Amino acid sequence: MKQFFLIVAILGFSISFAQKLEYTNGKIFQDGEQLSSFETKNIMKTDLKALHLFKKAKTKESLGGFILGLGIGGTVADLVMGLTSENKKYPSAITYAGVGLMAVSIPILSGRKKMIEKSIDTYNSGLQEQQKTLGDNFELNIVNNSNGVGLRINF
Repeated sequence: MKQFFLIVAILGFSISFAQKLEYTNGKIFQDGEQLSSFETKNIMKTDLKALHLFKKAKTKESLGGFILGLGIGGTVADLVMGLTSENKKYPSAITYAGVGLMAVSIPILSGRKKMIEKSIDTYNSGLQEQQKTLGDNFELNIVNNSNGVGLRINF
């Protein structure tokens, strides 16, 4: 039974090689299939630095999109109120606040694409290093402890 688990473990590690991610036109692909953000996060779990950059970029995207939407919504709402009511002065403070929010969202949204590209490059460079050193980085040791003698495999 122990030999069976050892053989399954060795075959599982030798077969399961991660594949490169590609970032084109704002979408992430792996083997020609588009990945969602959730799938990309699951794939990047092996590289914590790349995962951190990806999550940071997605947070930046969400926050910037929310602020931009709030600014556009406020500006449009004030425009509609100004056009439909008789004694309403247009533009009011809501329009200026909306334009201000739209201006604030621009620097927030500006760096997200570079952060996503950097996270994918970090992930892919980690894969290349693993592929180069996988055959050289294999250790098989005999260990002895109070429970007995055994084998330890490090990849």
